[in-house]
Amino acid sequence: MTDLTLDPALATHPGYARTFQSGRLTLGLMFPMGPLVDGVPDMRGQVALAQRAEAAGFAALWSRDVPLFDPGFNDAGQIYDPWVWLAHVAAHTETIALSTAGIVLPLRHPLHVAKAAASIDTLSGGRYLLGMASGDRAAEYPAFGIDRDSRGQRYREGVEVIRRATQERFPDIDTIHGHMSGLDFLPKPPKGRLPLLAVGSARQSVQWLTSNMDGWVTYPRPLAEQKPRVDLWRRAAQDKAPGVFKPFAQSLFIDLTDDPDGAPSEIFLGYRFGRNRLIEHLDGLQDMGVNHVTINLRHSTKPPAAVIDELGDHVLQHFPTHALVPASDPERIPA
Repeated sequence: MTDLTLDPALATHPGYARTFQSGRLTLGLMFPMGPLVDGVPDMRGQVALAQRAEAAGFAALWSRDVPLFDPGFNDAGQIYDPWVWLAHVAAHTETIALSTAGIVLPLRHPLHVAKAAASIDTLSGGRYLLGMASGDRAAEYPAFGIDRDSRGQRYREGVEVIRRATQERFPDIDTIHGHMSGLDFLPKPPKGRLPLLAVGSARQSVQWLTSNMDGWVTYPRPLAEQKPRVDLWRRAAQDKAPGVFKPFAQSLFIDLTDDPDGAPSEIFLGYRFGRNRLIEHLDGLQDMGVNHVTINLRHSTKPPAAVIDELGDHVLQHFPTHALVPASDPERIPA
């Protein structure tokens, strides 16, 4: 659907416009870039890899929210708090979009989420995309004193708080999270709107997601299984706002073989294959309407720097980033 256009309220947001356009696919990378050892990554060198990815032309860098380490999942994410980590990355990059995939909203007060998100968006010059999930680790909920069965409601009402606090002056808000009256929220996002992305279904209907969120990030699936989800998203989005483009994104784990034409074999949430087979797979996703793929190198047998270079030299030209944000963007707070 190349005739769709970005929501005017987000068309000037550098991170959103850089990453998402109708009819085209871009590529991002997920932190940590590289394998885990007993579920824990070595974070040394990750900032240098982020700079390498930016220089290669990737659209976005993604960070996960893993509040507590659960050995049953054996995955500590990038270890660091996502807000602190992305602020650190923002200070060492200039143009690449920064996003979370995703903040576990039911475990956090939405005003704290809004404060951190709007701060990073402002300090980075409008490069931040707020991806939020409902959480998939049951053991975390009792640790925070949160009823896990309430996570759907907490997510919905948390989104309302974030949206209204960041967009309205002195809003009167009454939700499960508390009552706000006679107070204002600062800073407001520099472009007037903070892009909100649903990561997973967050225990919501597609109709609710298209009405309240600015994009959907979901899991990888075989092409034949992913297409119905893309079509469902597109129909629901057009029913809500005809002509307005709302992006569909997904993750993908890859392990590139030395043979560029290496045939695909399945790995966890992705494939081991040669770069030419990767291009074919991404072409298929783009043709069906996927707008962004976040590449995860957790199971890569090649060093992450080598994979970033190979993708930059041979793959990104087929899926270029839409626009660059100049380092002199007047909205960015200088160091």
